[in-house]
Amino acid sequence: MPVNLGDLVDPATTAVVTSEVQNGVVGSQSALPALADAARATMLPALGRLVSAARKAGVQVVHATAYRRADGKGANRNARLFGAVQRSPVQLLPGTPEVDVVPEVGVEPEDLVLTRTHGLNPMAGTDLDAVLRNLGIRTIVATGVSVNVAITNLIMDGVNHGYQMVLPRDAVCGIPADYADAVIDNTLALLATVTTVDELTACWS
Repeated sequence: MPVNLGDLVDPATTAVVTSEVQNGVVGSQSALPALADAARATMLPALGRLVSAARKAGVQVVHATAYRRADGKGANRNARLFGAVQRSPVQLLPGTPEVDVVPEVGVEPEDLVLTRTHGLNPMAGTDLDAVLRNLGIRTIVATGVSVNVAITNLIMDGVNHGYQMVLPRDAVCGIPADYADAVIDNTLALLATVTTVDELTACWS
C-alpha cells in the first residue's frame, strides 16, 4: 500500500533530527574535510530550507551533535573511524565552536540540542529515544551525516525502536556520492520512506 507522506509527517508527531551538522564535522574547519566539502555543496542549503519549513509548521527540530573530551574519557576507541577523528587537528571538544550547529542550519529557541560523547549515531545509548517519546513523536525525519555510518545506524536504530523513518535524500550526505546513493537505494529504502526536501516542505506548507 502506498504511503501517504503528508499523514506520515504530521507535525504533531514528527521530529526532524539532524546528525552531526556541526562546525567540526561539516563546517569549513572540519575533522573530515572530504565529507564537509560534499555536505556544503548541496546538503547544507537543502537542510537549511527543511528545518525552516519544519519550524514554521510546528515540527520539532532536534540537533544531535557529538563531542570528545580532551582526555578521551568515555569515548570509543574500537574502530578505525574513531582513531582518524582523534588524530585530526580539529578537535570536537566540549564548549568549543566545533561542536556548534553550523550557521546554515542554526539553532532556534524551540529546537532541542542533544550531545553525545560516544557511539556511532544519535540514538544508541543517548537520551534521544526517551526525549522523542516524551514529545509524542512517532516519525523521525533523519538528516545530516553521514550515510556511510551515522545516518544508516540512525535509520536502523529508529526502526528497531518502533519509529517510522523518513529520509530526505538531499538532506543527507555520504562519500563518495555514488556509494551514498547506492546505500540509500539498496538498503535504506527498505527501512525508511525516501523522499526529498521539496516534497516534505510541500507537506508542511
